[in-house]
Amino acid sequence: MPSSTFSGTVSSPKLSVAVDMGNPFLNLTVDGFLKIGAVGVTKSLVEDTYKAIDKGSVSKSTIEHALKKMCKEGVYWGSVAGVYVGTEYGIERIRGTRDWKNAMLAGAATGAVISAATNKGKDKVVIDAIMGGALATASQFLNNHYFY
Repeated sequence: MPSSTFSGTVSSPKLSVAVDMGNPFLNLTVDGFLKIGAVGVTKSLVEDTYKAIDKGSVSKSTIEHALKKMCKEGVYWGSVAGVYVGTEYGIERIRGTRDWKNAMLAGAATGAVISAATNKGKDKVVIDAIMGGALATASQFLNNHYFY
């Protein structure tokens, strides 16, 4: 009796870009900006593509709006990542250790700085600092537990 089998391997594509700025702090910050900025651009692209498909038409103004939004999202997400990665690296250098506390402090500082830059008020800055610290700490725990 004939039989057939199917096997395959799924692996994620990896693309690494190395920018050597001559300083580890700058290297990590730029790397974080580029990688997470690309995530922001992709997020915006997917959202706008869905809207265009749902609407059923594409115009020049729709494309222009999508490109502007992609740039804004990429810069925003990249800036947040750059601030976070740079802050975490600085805290790691000061403390001399790499652990969840660095992520918590860097997340809180990043949340506070980004929130303060948008002028949303003192209460929002505190809330965003707490949220940033909590998310960064949770991310650190998940990465250390599941991926190492």
